[in-house]
Amino acid sequence: QVQLVESGGGSVQAGGSLTLSCALFGYTYSYCMGWFRQTPGKGREGVAVIRTDGSTNYADSVKGRFTISQDNAKNTVYLQMNSLQIEDTAMYYCAASSHWECLLVPVAFNYWGQGTPVTVSS
Repeated sequence: QVQLVESGGGSVQAGGSLTLSCALFGYTYSYCMGWFRQTPGKGREGVAVIRTDGSTNYADSVKGRFTISQDNAKNTVYLQMNSLQIEDTAMYYCAASSHWECLLVPVAFNYWGQGTPVTVSS
């Protein structure tokens, strides 16, 4: 059974930092993992993705502030979020994909975690 277990969400003041973690269990064919976020009434948007070869892609809104990384031995991906802004407030979801292309779109991902909330306040 495939499971993605996220942790690290919480509340922080604007300008602060958080690190999200996501552990993947039961799926050995994932070439790509990523982070997405969603706010009420809006669609799920891509934040960052990372392929097993280490290549990454980021949404323009987070470039220079967020860093995605992975520990392949632990099947774990991380999202370091710095200089957080109120607009970063959302439910953050981890996802795994069997596609080598590793696109920053939800339809490219096969499995999803339950989400972890991030709230940024002024």
